[in-house]
Parts: sequence; C-alpha cells; structure tokens
Amino acid sequence: MLMPPITVFSQESLKKEYSDAIEDNLYFNEEAYNQEDRVVQHINNGKYTYRSKDFEYTFTQEWPVFSQKHQFSYTIGYSFPGSNSNNGINDILLNYRYQLTGHDDFVTLAPRFSVIVPTGDENKDLGNGVWGFQFNLPVSKRISNDFVCHANAGYTFLPGVKTITAENIKYENAHWNINIGGSLIWLATQKFNLMLELLQNISREADDRNTLITSGQTIVSPGFRYAIDVRNLQIVPGLAVPVTFENGNTDLGAFFYLSFEHPF
Repeated sequence: MLMPPITVFSQESLKKEYSDAIEDNLYFNEEAYNQEDRVVQHINNGKYTYRSKDFEYTFTQEWPVFSQKHQFSYTIGYSFPGSNSNNGINDILLNYRYQLTGHDDFVTLAPRFSVIVPTGDENKDLGNGVWGFQFNLPVSKRISNDFVCHANAGYTFLPGVKTITAENIKYENAHWNINIGGSLIWLATQKFNLMLELLQNISREADDRNTLITSGQTIVSPGFRYAIDVRNLQIVPGLAVPVTFENGNTDLGAFFYLSFEHPF
C-alpha cells in the first residue's frame, strides 16, 4: 500500500513531510501498520533451505475489522520436508492486531495476539499437537525520507507438547520461544525497497530423551520488494536470501514473496 505522508515535529516545532513509499509486510519480522479501512491483502510466502532441502509455503490474509484500528488475519502453512515424504499442512494461526498508535505519532505500535490451532500432524513433525498462543509487539518508525526501521519483540507458548523418547516413553512439556528482531528498509524509490532484516529466536523444547534444551537461532536476511499498481490492485513481489546460524551450522536459503492488495 502507499504510505501516507508522515508529519514529524522537531524540538523546534518545525513540520517535515516525508515522501510517499510502498508499505508492505516484512519477511521475517512484522511492520506495525494495519490494513486500511475496506482494503484486504493476500500474502504468499515461500522459503527454501538449501542444506535441508526443506520448502515451506504460507498464505496470510489480512482484513480490517470495522476500521483500521482492528485487524483480523489468519496464516495457513504447508511444508515439503526435504528429508522425508511427510509433506502436509502446518498449524494455523488466527491473529488479532490493534493499531495502538498511528503514523503521525512518534512511533507506530500495533500489538498482535495469535491463537495457534493444532491442525498439523505432530507425528509427522508438521505441528505441535497442542493449542498455543503468541504475542508480538511490532514498532515502526520513519527516520528520514529514505529510511524506515522496525523492531519486534514476541513470545510463543505451547503447553503440554508431547515427546516420545528413544525408550518409547511419552512425556508432556511446555515449549516456548522468544523472538527479537529488527529491520532497516531503504526506500530507494517510491515503489522499490531494499531490505535488511535480523531475527533472533531463543527457544526451549524437549529432545527425544525428554531433556529440556534451550537453543538459539539467528537469521540475517537481505532482500528487496517492488510494487506494481494495476488500477485499484497493488501487486508486490519480493525476494530475499536469508542466512541462518543455529547450533554451530550456517544454512543459506531463498525466500519468495508475493502479495495482492485491493479494496473490497
């Protein structure tokens, strides 16, 4: 979508107007901009990991609810693991996001709460097998005419995830994940953005011996996005090359993005 001009007041109370630029979803973090009133967005993401040869597709649809203040969305994923033939649907997310502050405020805030629906088969490692919840706080700030930055902090909780040990003993443990991220977007032109995203995940889960392990994962992702306007339809394709650092290993990937946005 086109970003409306943002008004910022300096200490000298001088007003500065920033130019318009595309405003769309990030790839690994989240922007703090709800859908405009009576505008819907359809988001397609695909991620391929070269070392494991895994491919995961997700579809998200975002709807404003009565106004831009309230937004409902859902995310459906489908995985094609490269290590086996157990492809299938993942757990579904049902999301509500509230536009706490807008573009004209010092920073833009839009906290999100999600319910994780256990639709994926945990026996095929496609889901967790339990209902869970997720909270994320995205913060966005236009820092100049050419740059906008975003910060995220979130928490995911999955109670009673089942683990089957090597001795075929079943246990239940609570799993959790903390995510902290940041993004810097260069608004090279009104319709073309260069992106740099950083995401840190810290998670705790049980291994096959029911030992609770805390691990960390870091993702560094350079990429770009471009907007194509066709009457009232905006199409935004994009690509990124995420590099994942986890457990001493480095994994290169490819990320594909395609969104469609239009009035309804």
